[in-house]
Amino acid sequence: MAFKVKIILPVILILLAGWSYGQYQHNKTKVASKSSNSALQFQPEGQILTQAIKPKVQSTSKIAIDNSTCQPSSAPYLCFAKYYESLVTNYGATTATADLKKRGTENALAFSDCHPLMHVIGRTAAKSYATTSEAFLHGDPYCWSGYYHGIMEGMITKIGLKNLPGQLNNICADIPGKASYNFNYYNCVHGLGHGIMALLGDEVFDSLKMCDNLTGSWEQESCYGGTFMQNIIDSTNVADTDNVVKYLKPKEPLYPCTAVEDKYKGQCYLGQTSYALQVSGYSFQKVFELCATVAEPYRDICNQSMGRDAANQVSHDAKKTKDTCWIATDPNDRTNCVIGAVKEIISYYHAKTQAVEFCNILDDENKITCNTTADSYYSVF
Repeated sequence: MAFKVKIILPVILILLAGWSYGQYQHNKTKVASKSSNSALQFQPEGQILTQAIKPKVQSTSKIAIDNSTCQPSSAPYLCFAKYYESLVTNYGATTATADLKKRGTENALAFSDCHPLMHVIGRTAAKSYATTSEAFLHGDPYCWSGYYHGIMEGMITKIGLKNLPGQLNNICADIPGKASYNFNYYNCVHGLGHGIMALLGDEVFDSLKMCDNLTGSWEQESCYGGTFMQNIIDSTNVADTDNVVKYLKPKEPLYPCTAVEDKYKGQCYLGQTSYALQVSGYSFQKVFELCATVAEPYRDICNQSMGRDAANQVSHDAKKTKDTCWIATDPNDRTNCVIGAVKEIISYYHAKTQAVEFCNILDDENKITCNTTADSYYSVF
């Protein structure tokens, strides 16, 4: 299962990158460097929920963890999905989440699928709530906010395709934090992208067009990010799609970014390197070469995304991260890799100490860019 765990961790980090990219788009008065080093900010997990949303506590004593569940199974994800649907129906989302949290510490299969399984828990729980804000009150940010994405899938399914365009702007309207564009509100609007994909049968291009019905470029960008993230998640759970993901092409790893309209490309390239690495056998050289074929300004975004993946794949080791970024042969590509990497290091440790250690091993020019990026990024915490 190591291979799948390796895939899902960078994929769920795309969630954080998307929020920060949306924040950048919303605050264009901020000055960016020549390498666009403020374009991609990876916000730490600690920002996922604020005190505005406090989940209700539900006892977990009604059930006991049975470690034999779904073992052995020829389709473990589908088995666990059915298991958690039943658990939510009978005991509630909080109990199901507690089960998955504990099971994830003991079962590699459950851990590797924790994000999509939290989608299942949220999607099932949505049947019990009249509003999105009520559903969020019973949520948990475990495994990168999968519950909230699932809630949005469930809510959108209840609204239905016919009524969705007219109601899209109302779904997240009562979420605390809308005025400040905080992560609570982002989880909701980003989750719309996931939900629209579910309703439209994972049709990426149609889903993006549906996101365009949202009022506000920040909201649209957030929705685009959910759409592209769901497309990549589909590649890790092909059992859901009859082993085919329509809008991913192993022989064209940057598709659909190469085919969508320009206004969608930023959010697409923000995460597509995770899939490109997956299908290239984690050859950073091959994917850096792919990023080099991308037109500006998206080439910078592609390489910053590579920086996120580089730091993540080597467990945030400073020298190994630097060595991975230096696989890129173009100096500007290396610099953008550094930018993405230092933000990822800060996000992971929720501190700047390790980021400074990373910056200090770089050459003078990249050290300046790295430290400037670290200072700017850390200041938004």
